[in-house]
Amino acid sequence: MAKVKTRFFCQSCGQESPRWLGKCPGCGEWNTLVEEVVERAAAKRTPLGVKATPLTEIQIREEERVSSGSQELDRVLGGGIVPGSFVLLGGEPGIGKSTLLLQTAGLLAKGMDVLYISGEESEKQIKLRAERLGIKESRLHILTETRLEVVRDVALAMGPGLLIVDSIQTMVLEELQAAAGSVSQVREGAAFLMRLAKEEEIPIFLVGHVTKEGAIAGPRVLEHIVDTVLYFEGDRHHVYRLLRAVKNRFGSTNEIGVFEMHEDGLVEVPNPSKVFLGENSATAPGSSVAVIVEGSRPLLVEIQALVTPTTYGPPRRTATGIDYNRILMLLAVLDKKVGLHLGAQDVFINIAGGIRIDEPGVDLACIAAIASSLGERPLKRYALIGEVGLTGEVRGISQIEKRVKEAVKLGFEGCIIPRINVSAVKVPGNFTVIAVKTVEEAVQVMFEQ
Repeated sequence: MAKVKTRFFCQSCGQESPRWLGKCPGCGEWNTLVEEVVERAAAKRTPLGVKATPLTEIQIREEERVSSGSQELDRVLGGGIVPGSFVLLGGEPGIGKSTLLLQTAGLLAKGMDVLYISGEESEKQIKLRAERLGIKESRLHILTETRLEVVRDVALAMGPGLLIVDSIQTMVLEELQAAAGSVSQVREGAAFLMRLAKEEEIPIFLVGHVTKEGAIAGPRVLEHIVDTVLYFEGDRHHVYRLLRAVKNRFGSTNEIGVFEMHEDGLVEVPNPSKVFLGENSATAPGSSVAVIVEGSRPLLVEIQALVTPTTYGPPRRTATGIDYNRILMLLAVLDKKVGLHLGAQDVFINIAGGIRIDEPGVDLACIAAIASSLGERPLKRYALIGEVGLTGEVRGISQIEKRVKEAVKLGFEGCIIPRINVSAVKVPGNFTVIAVKTVEEAVQVMFEQ
């Protein structure tokens, strides 16, 4: 009897090792190597007659995108679903991944056949969820199956306009002697479905589980294989969800889609600025409004700051929704360039609405909120736009006119912007635009009566 060959694979990055190691040499994670059975196929020679095609002889055609029925999903995908595309959707358990895809399947099933594969739920469970979402389309077909060979045969026989697999970690190839969810099954299963998508031009959506660190479970090669990687973000205890693209071969990765979770499913939020502003009050000290741009969409977000005297030990610095080190830098600029001494103050910063901000255009709004809370003085109803440098200067920001127009649309009285950007702004006569060059100048303008 032939000896069974096994290797050890890292469940985080897919690194292969001939023996077990406590720490993966590839990604540095601990206790992630798992033993799996491997079978080496006999080496095959490349068939004769295969040749490369000159670039000038390759024929292309414009891909006609298919609308998913959801403007927010279409925005993140780059304008719709591309035939033959391979999309991976990740997110925490219970965040609404299956709900989003089932709703999308229901919308598309009004005009085409859609095949929904589930390896986690029974047909009755999916039927109950579909009834709760108000989905009753006869062209939506449900298959509870984990064998990918069966999935392929059903898909080839039906020829659906969209194939959804929930989830890739439950799917198995029978030829592999490994458990579902293992590195080899996830890697080979994804490659199997990718070939099906490209050869038959069937768009395929995969659901991927995430680890406790927030990354999609399984080998990193999974994200390399697919055309698009989407993340569904949000707090399960709040109603708003954000859909982001972190990889997209057919469009921008800067777009976001905003949804609101209701009892009867996910509802699109056409004007997310109102959501992120929340219950913003112009009379509350420590509250300011910044204008950010996510892809092509300008958003107004509320920056909240609380500055209070330190009671125990060294002062605390807490930042939610924004980079902690960025806040430390802004506090140093306030101390050095403006003379606001915060060494004996606890400072708490929060971005309302649960959004995460990475762009520097919110620096001026953060400084305004901190100064407002420290002095217990409310700010004017102005939106603030600008990056702050270490020398105290207010630096220019891209897409300034788009940001200012969003503030006009939301009914703000005016904007405070970098002086270098003022020539690029055209606004109505009843809207005030104040250009500033330094942080000290900006703080003075904010509190003028």
